[in-house]
Amino acid sequence: MNYFDMVTSESLQLHSPGLLLLPRENRDQKLELSSYEVPTNKRVIVNAWAINRDPRYWVEPEKLYPERFLDCSTDYNGNFFQFIPFGAGRRICPGISFVLTIVKLTLANLLYHFQCELPSKGIDMNERFKTSRTRETTPHLDLIPVLYDVAP
Repeated sequence: MNYFDMVTSESLQLHSPGLLLLPRENRDQKLELSSYEVPTNKRVIVNAWAINRDPRYWVEPEKLYPERFLDCSTDYNGNFFQFIPFGAGRRICPGISFVLTIVKLTLANLLYHFQCELPSKGIDMNERFKTSRTRETTPHLDLIPVLYDVAP
């Protein structure tokens, strides 16, 4: 796995796009999850944010450490339930490949054409928690265009 993919996976682990997965109803029979019993016809909401930051599965889950994905077989395709930024099972997000391609292409173009610098006052990374996650203040990077000489 190249470093760019590791950073993408780490970003999804730290800042998954959805905090809670869509509610699902247990329609067939009583279900037991760990030590909890879910009666028939009751809804279950999965807290993806908590799962992606669970210290039982991640060493220092609050720390940005892309190398944790270096020799890790964990992926975001719903096969590993400790890392579910896009959901899992039959209800997994159908646009995973498309979204990841767009994210990587956009970031690669930004990094190629601009030099990124932090503003002198720093960036406030505090988050607001609602149905999705946003920043309390809009973070700004200073983007300095990189000029390339295309003439031979």
